[in-house]
Amino acid sequence: MFRLSLVRSVARPLSGRRLVHASAIRLSAEPIPAPEGSGAVEASPKIASIVDSVAGLTLLETSQLVDALKTKFNITEAVQVVAGAGAGAPAGGAGAAAAAEEKPAEKTEFKVTLKSFKAEQKAKVIREIKGLLPDMNLVAAKKFVESAPKVINDTMPKADAEKIKKALEAVGAEVTLE
Repeated sequence: MFRLSLVRSVARPLSGRRLVHASAIRLSAEPIPAPEGSGAVEASPKIASIVDSVAGLTLLETSQLVDALKTKFNITEAVQVVAGAGAGAPAGGAGAAAAAEEKPAEKTEFKVTLKSFKAEQKAKVIREIKGLLPDMNLVAAKKFVESAPKVINDTMPKADAEKIKKALEAVGAEVTLE
């Protein structure tokens, strides 16, 4: 009972007030300089005045501006991702499409799958799997190995995937990278 009344007495003075992070408060009125070598493109005077106006806003005001623009133009996060992915295709033109056909993009993420293992090396494979997957205990690792073929990781960088493949093949497992 005492704790509850203490919590209420501490929380009551803060209710109704909005807390603002210290980074939202501008300490000086001078504009933030552009990074060196940013390669700024000359813009029309109308755009330049808008940019200057936005540069004068605080972080909180900028956040409110972004929210207002999203509301005004019905922009959602999913639309931004899709629009960002498709926006590069028309800009490249036919030259970029021809280059893409000649050389396919190198795959950066791989799916690592334990296909099978040698029966006499089962204990070593279980220990290796237990070491590779930190949230797995010995019993779970045993069930994981016995239920092969099984996916170890869906999205793994190429270097890590090859490292895991070498480690598991060294103890007698058959691993594939897709």
